[in-house]
Amino acid sequence: MTTSDISSKLPARETWRALYRHFRAHRGAVGLGALLTLVGAATGLAQPLAAKALVDRLGGDEPIGGVLALLTALVVLGTVVESFGAYVLERTAESVVLAARRTLIGRLLRLRLPEVERLPPGDLMSRVTSDTTLLRAVTTQSVVSAATGGLTFLATIAMMAYMDAVLLGVTLGVIVLIGSAVALVMPKIARATAQSQAAVAQISTVLERAFGAFRTVKASGAEARESAVVDAAAEEAWRHGVRSAKWHSVAGTSVGLAVQVSFLAVLGIGGARVASGAIPVSTLIAFLLFLFYLIDPVSKLVQAATQYQVGSAAIARIEEAERLEVEPLAEVAAPRGAVPAPRSGAASVVFDAVTFRYRDDLPYVHHGVSFEVPGAGMTAFVGPSGAGKTTVFGLIERFYEATGGRVLIDGRDVREWPLAQLRGAIGYVEQDSPVLAGTVRENLVFGAPDATDAEIADVLVRAKLDALVERLPDGLETVVGHRGSKLSGGERQRVAIARALLRRPRLLLLDEATSQLDAVNELALRDVVAEAARDTTVLVVAHRLSTVTLADRIVVMEAGKVRAVGTHAELVAGDPLYGELAATQFLATSS
Repeated sequence: MTTSDISSKLPARETWRALYRHFRAHRGAVGLGALLTLVGAATGLAQPLAAKALVDRLGGDEPIGGVLALLTALVVLGTVVESFGAYVLERTAESVVLAARRTLIGRLLRLRLPEVERLPPGDLMSRVTSDTTLLRAVTTQSVVSAATGGLTFLATIAMMAYMDAVLLGVTLGVIVLIGSAVALVMPKIARATAQSQAAVAQISTVLERAFGAFRTVKASGAEARESAVVDAAAEEAWRHGVRSAKWHSVAGTSVGLAVQVSFLAVLGIGGARVASGAIPVSTLIAFLLFLFYLIDPVSKLVQAATQYQVGSAAIARIEEAERLEVEPLAEVAAPRGAVPAPRSGAASVVFDAVTFRYRDDLPYVHHGVSFEVPGAGMTAFVGPSGAGKTTVFGLIERFYEATGGRVLIDGRDVREWPLAQLRGAIGYVEQDSPVLAGTVRENLVFGAPDATDAEIADVLVRAKLDALVERLPDGLETVVGHRGSKLSGGERQRVAIARALLRRPRLLLLDEATSQLDAVNELALRDVVAEAARDTTVLVVAHRLSTVTLADRIVVMEAGKVRAVGTHAELVAGDPLYGELAATQFLATSS
């Protein structure tokens, strides 16, 4: 799925079902806000009646002080009650947005890796930020405005009918005529809003790409080109936003137009009825006040309709994100420090005729991969690029599910392991050795949040990071920058290795973990890995011969298959591909 795959709108029934799910937990507060709004509306409805009584008394000798006091009290009470109701609804709307963001973030962080790899990160972030913000309007304001506006509208129409049925007919005729025209623009608002949100997501995607490779952008002199791409996305968002604003303006001004035309029609016809003696002048005044009061409920109904169109587009994008495939919550949501391994000691690993491809429309990466790693010691995976070495680690971690065959840890299929328990027994250093924004300490304890200071100090020495930490201005509390930009490539690799070692794993996966280290640090970390391999199963994807020759066994892969397994000496003598790779490494080392 890409940004272009986003559907502009869900079916109405699904939209309302999703809408109710979002504000269900807050329905009490929504009800209170609606009740207060109705009370405020009721005080407003009483004001024209009080004004009629005041006008009637002006023609006689009756005192008007009581009526004036009542009218003033109605105005003040209505204002206070409606203000408090508006606050309740706004606060509830913010709570709905907060809950939606929490739910969506929780799901996005549990997405299966294939889903993340085919969706732009910027688009996912946009759904958490801008789309949930639009949710505010529809979950409370639209629903409550529709309910309270509708009830107030009916009550006002009833009072106007009580005043004069002829003038009511004139008013309704104008409102229906203009309201029909407004209904035609509502789908246009929904379509323009959905397109605008997709364009905003595209801006986030393009920016995320540029900042993710910022040095490359600058080194390539591509700032202007990247700016042009972002500018095009921003212009697209602007264009759809302007289109949405245009239809919003049409819908908004139609309310004023309906009232003004109604006012002129009522004033003309009502004046004639007063002149003929059909109604008293006080009735005309009260009717005109009701007509102006009708602006509020009609505006609320129009606003509710437009907000629903805007919100339904956001709901469609949020629902789409919530339907992405995630890892089971019960398998990954283990408390900190509560991820027990079923056994102690080194783990065994077996691949039994494993086949795998990333998607059904892509070719197979593994074609019946089989090998056994009995326990403690180091096993190296070598072979040409694209042989499927890194994919082995992805299948062990269950980032991906094998298409066929079995992946066994301790004789148990990884699909039968709870994910938290499986990954809690594994230390994994990725090929890029990512370091997260934050401090050195936060990066070290990322996989072992309960690690003690003594354990951190020990792993710093083992990973040859102690001297680096001593040089840093704030020691372990030094901020490393976005993606560890303040550290060198080798320093980032050492931090990643230390992070994995701090977990005290039973199975350690190292994917080109020393590729950016100088000879001195590589030699030191080779000793660390060799030490870890005494009581831990260590699997290494490596291209450097100096690392491979330390392995107890070497798995040679080519084109998604295992072609040979053995020691360095055995493979040099018995496998032409390995012999060629080893010779190349010797030449590279001596040059």
